Amino acid sequence: QVQLVESGGGLVQAGGSLRLSCAASGRTFSRYAVGWFRQAPGKEREFVAALNWSGTSTNYADSVKGRFTISRDSAKITVYLQMNSLKPEDTAVYYCAAYLWGAGELGEDSYRYWGQGTQVTVSS
Repeated sequence: QVQLVESGGGLVQAGGSLRLSCAASGRTFSRYAVGWFRQAPGKEREFVAALNWSGTSTNYADSVKGRFTISRDSAKITVYLQMNSLKPEDTAVYYCAAYLWGAGELGEDSYRYWGQGTQVTVSS
């Protein structure tokens, strides 16, 4: 069982930045694709960004391209989501998710392991 823990959420003004972190308890991400998803109040959860298992390929939702960056540290212990130029519409609970040997698909059905989420609030 892989347990994922997100951190780094908070309250930020529009135009500001936050960096979210996702760590897997007791293991590294060396064999796992990792994705970030978000769910705003009253809306369905949506794909944000993903990194394939080897760390060589990324996918982004159109709404965050050019503003968000997904990356993994060299030790493959933590996956980050750097969020710049934040907008009020980015307000949501952000979840990281993972699955073995993945290409970093956009669909959440591909992901087996999920974190509890971290709240990001962007004020206007």
